[in-house]
Amino acid sequence: MRVVEAFRSAFGADPETVWHAPGRVNLIGEHTDYNDGFVLPFAVPWGVTAAVSPRQDNRIRLLSMQAEGEPFTFREYEEATGWARYAVGVLAVLGDRVRGADIAIDGDVPQGAGLSSSAALEVSVASALNELYGLGLTPMEIALLSQKAENDFVGMPCGIMDQAASALCREGHALFLDCRSLGSRNIPLDLAAHGLSILIIDTQAHHELADGEYAKRRAECESAARKLGVDALRDVTDLAGALELLHGDERKRTMHVVTENHRVEALIGLLRAGKPTEIGLLLNSSHLSLRDQYEVSSPELDVAVEASLRGGARGARMTGGGFGGSAIALVAEERLDGVKESVSAAYAERGWQAPRFLPATPSSGARRLV
Repeated sequence: MRVVEAFRSAFGADPETVWHAPGRVNLIGEHTDYNDGFVLPFAVPWGVTAAVSPRQDNRIRLLSMQAEGEPFTFREYEEATGWARYAVGVLAVLGDRVRGADIAIDGDVPQGAGLSSSAALEVSVASALNELYGLGLTPMEIALLSQKAENDFVGMPCGIMDQAASALCREGHALFLDCRSLGSRNIPLDLAAHGLSILIIDTQAHHELADGEYAKRRAECESAARKLGVDALRDVTDLAGALELLHGDERKRTMHVVTENHRVEALIGLLRAGKPTEIGLLLNSSHLSLRDQYEVSSPELDVAVEASLRGGARGARMTGGGFGGSAIALVAEERLDGVKESVSAAYAERGWQAPRFLPATPSSGARRLV
């Protein structure tokens, strides 16, 4: 295993444990998690693998196979910068429960594609430390710990969806998560049995969510909830009445969150009824809402969605936080080539970098490899 060899070369011994945690695609339920709403992600085949051994001197030695140079050594958590913050942040949140670690990281989640490589990094490291230090954390507690690292240490005010998907998903299933109660259940997602697949379209327009726009959307939602006298926008039951009390961006954000929660529930209903061929319209309406009401799409995402539909996709939407990253398309197997050709032609016509196409197979969550 590459990461074990890298660990041995850097630190002079074998790691005591190796954990893998996946990235995720969100089938539907975007920007609802931090509004106490519903989400339906599934894990992807790509992720982050962490080879880890404990230390007793409170130092952190950290190596990434995707970054050049020697391992970083941190005596203080605040010394971490860049990608290292996501790993070191986990140790910072654990505090006195851990006494340092040697960590080697190997990842194959496409960077900047909106597939949550950051959550995969956090969950893989947290899972390894949970084992090594005998912390007894459940998968959901590992997800919450990882979210706290990203919120408090990295400064990205994300919800719980990405980390929960990385920690809890099951192969062949999507994860229905109530982001208020943290109750979850895995919903069978056997699209292949119906001749369907989910195609990920990496727009190659890579995003950076910590630049303020994500935080701005979250603040708008919280402000709208206060004006409506509810704990979170998930609690809005009279949408028409709520919209009469709001104006501008807060009105639009509320419309998206409330209708998106309904779309999650409707899509689950179709899956349970054995009708995955009919979920495409929900994907389409989710994208339009994210584009027009939540305003987190981009020209590259919009073109990917529109060209997918022209090429024969049953439905398509942006996925992830937005402002770039990836779209997903629900495609019958016999239409895959046509969809790819349509999107590629649309990008070439605009002089954009060619998109990358990735097959999305629902995969398992965090697991021990060694």
